[in-house]
Amino acid sequence: MDSLAIADHLKDHGIKPSYPRIQIYKYLYDKRSHPTVDDIYNNLIKLIPTLSKTTIYNTLDTFIEANLVKSFMLDENEKRYEIIIHDHSHFKCEKCNRIYDIPYGDMDLLPKQYEGFKVNEVQIFLKGVCEKCLK
Repeated sequence: MDSLAIADHLKDHGIKPSYPRIQIYKYLYDKRSHPTVDDIYNNLIKLIPTLSKTTIYNTLDTFIEANLVKSFMLDENEKRYEIIIHDHSHFKCEKCNRIYDIPYGDMDLLPKQYEGFKVNEVQIFLKGVCEKCLK
């Protein structure tokens, strides 16, 4: 997605498309690596020398409020961010630390005794060793 398309996308969601916001969204869209705020900062600081972590946090909060991005915790102190693309879970390789998206589609995740419950969000996290690291 190019910068003009991102600017239009942000406007469509009621967000003023400032240069840092466009670049943060572009990074999330292009990389799809489930980055932390530190990852985003370290990758964009050369492009935007005035960028601060506060700007990143505030931008991500704005994106989350607009349902463009979601955050999730993999470990106690490891908050990650991603573009909302579809319902899925995550697998984290304990050797290479790569995070994989695992689609779960229309799986029935709620046991029968909870049929009257309304589920607003599903988070499934799997940990182990990826196929690449097993070889």
